[in-house]
Amino acid sequence: MSNLRRFRAEIDDFLAHHPQSPLDETQREQFRGLAYYTENRELRLTVAVARLPETEALLPMQTSTGDVRPYRRWGRFTFKVGGQAVTLTIYSDPYGGEDFFLPFKDATNGKETYGAGRYLDNHRPGLARLDETHFEIDFNYAYNPYCAYSPRYSCPLPPHENWLAVPIEAGEKAFA
Repeated sequence: MSNLRRFRAEIDDFLAHHPQSPLDETQREQFRGLAYYTENRELRLTVAVARLPETEALLPMQTSTGDVRPYRRWGRFTFKVGGQAVTLTIYSDPYGGEDFFLPFKDATNGKETYGAGRYLDNHRPGLARLDETHFEIDFNYAYNPYCAYSPRYSCPLPPHENWLAVPIEAGEKAFA
């Protein structure tokens, strides 16, 4: 079994059985696993990230419940999807630490994927810092925030600078 399939099975098991699952009891009874895109190797990338100035003001990121959470704009990278160059920003915690976060929206949102966007972060596979200027980005690990499963959660919404007009056909699909 590939690492990706193993990880997806672990996530399904967590959602179905773990006490900290965002699914309520009724959802758990009906849960048969998340829907995913087939692995897309073209969306597994090693990218050079242009570091942004640490003196830049914090970005107040809106959440699904109307709150605001501060993030630091850490760096930007450009890559191609379907021959089109696109740019995304990686964020970090407000203190400029090693907690990296990549929220994004793309052309699949609201159709095949969760309408408010999806995430990658360095606490799961899919976003890994390799050295000072390079990251491994694997969109096959893109996931829905917990607010996709329950309104009890407050989730950061991807800022406009991370809205892509192209489809990212990798990772988790919309929760049914």
